[in-house]
Amino acid sequence: MAVAKINIIQYFRILGYGLILILINTRSNPFLYIWILINLYTMIIIHNHAEFESYLGNELGTSDWHTITQEQINQFADATLDHQWIHTDPERAKTEGPFGGTIAHGYLTVSLLPHFWHQIADVQNLKMEINYGIESMKFAQPVLVNSRVRLIAKLSAILNLRGVTKATIGVTMEIEGEKKPAYVGEVVFLYHFNA
Repeated sequence: MAVAKINIIQYFRILGYGLILILINTRSNPFLYIWILINLYTMIIIHNHAEFESYLGNELGTSDWHTITQEQINQFADATLDHQWIHTDPERAKTEGPFGGTIAHGYLTVSLLPHFWHQIADVQNLKMEINYGIESMKFAQPVLVNSRVRLIAKLSAILNLRGVTKATIGVTMEIEGEKKPAYVGEVVFLYHFNA
């Protein structure tokens, strides 16, 4: 993963957070501190259009891994009224299905985009943020139950629409241990920054 560049203010913010965490309780798990520092360092912080635009064409980062559980699949099925057995019936999916078990709904994996995106980028100084659309999305491989997935994001395009930033983010959802991703696509966010 390419580490996104940070400015001097972000550097001192990261350093300060790390020192505060260490001073609060040095007897706590040191791995927790390391994890927090790594996440603070790798998350990009954006305050305005110009900062966002400086990442054009670059990988923005990679989210944490997330395990897709049967419970999550069942809850998504309830929310969307999509109770197809390949998703919700583990016994039938094991014996009759082509994957040896249940798989996540494709749209469940897409619905995780905002969650993963906010692990990669902290866009601040906003009046409003809008999930504007999906430019393209190709499902390449099913996500089996109990698989771990994560998102890789790249800034593919950015426009200033009379004060509103339109950012097109290239997204790839990786499945741990698999060569092919769950999907590849582009999503669009609108950001209305404060002046």
